[in-house]
Amino acid sequence: MPEGDTVFLAGKKVEKALAGRVLTRTDFRHPALATTDLAGSTVLGVRTVGKHLFFRFSPDLSLHSHLKMDGSWEITRPGSRWRHPAHHARVVLEAEGVQVVGFRVHDLELLPTAEESRLVGHLGPDLLDPQWSDEHEARAVAALTSEPGRELGLALLDQRVMAGVGNLYKCEICFLLGVTPWTPVSELDAADAAKVVRLARKLLLANAWRHEQSTTGDLARGRRNWVYERTRQGCFRCGGRLRVEDQGRDPRDVQARPTWFCPRCQRGPSPQLRSSSLKNVR
Repeated sequence: MPEGDTVFLAGKKVEKALAGRVLTRTDFRHPALATTDLAGSTVLGVRTVGKHLFFRFSPDLSLHSHLKMDGSWEITRPGSRWRHPAHHARVVLEAEGVQVVGFRVHDLELLPTAEESRLVGHLGPDLLDPQWSDEHEARAVAALTSEPGRELGLALLDQRVMAGVGNLYKCEICFLLGVTPWTPVSELDAADAAKVVRLARKLLLANAWRHEQSTTGDLARGRRNWVYERTRQGCFRCGGRLRVEDQGRDPRDVQARPTWFCPRCQRGPSPQLRSSSLKNVR
């Protein structure tokens, strides 16, 4: 599933292509929107909240979409060949000289712009919110620590805690903290919890304006992550062999996620070793 920074960048690209333009043609290939025609509307902008996108049109209308696991928004020119099969297209938005196509996009809904909170109001603070403040951080810390017995990795994926973290950042945040994703949240004190939130925001901000997601600071292929998807290469820090196990027994999770971690660099419980005390995660 795309991380919040990927969705943010997709929103900015589409906004740059369409904002201020008048739609000349729209094609909604979705049962609930099949008769919708927004031709003549002006694109006011694109808002992202965590992994959600809102396309805003005049006078007061928003199109909501969620990329889920495989959705994407592609920018091309009218009449050009698409990179994906036509039967995967769900939305086509055209303005003079530009065409934006949503492939395999999910949860499509048109709603008044003033009602966007109905779809995202349950989420935690958006880590890429340009208005981020100490209050946002405090809310995220409170939500993160509200269930002390929960595994840290599952808490990080819960968009009600803070919006934007996906499986990549879950694995990398836990590595940088030096704990396994199965570590109970109760092992973190208040300072540690605040560090988790700040680290998550720092990583998403660092990657929000580029396609290459790097948590190591190195953009070279094969050197961008500490543990995520490095089964063959090993740990980027110590070179040791990594373990990858599914995490997601929590019934609130849609499905289990493959989770990479380094037994040398990260301390704490894992699926085969559930007893460990982790007091020095800073």
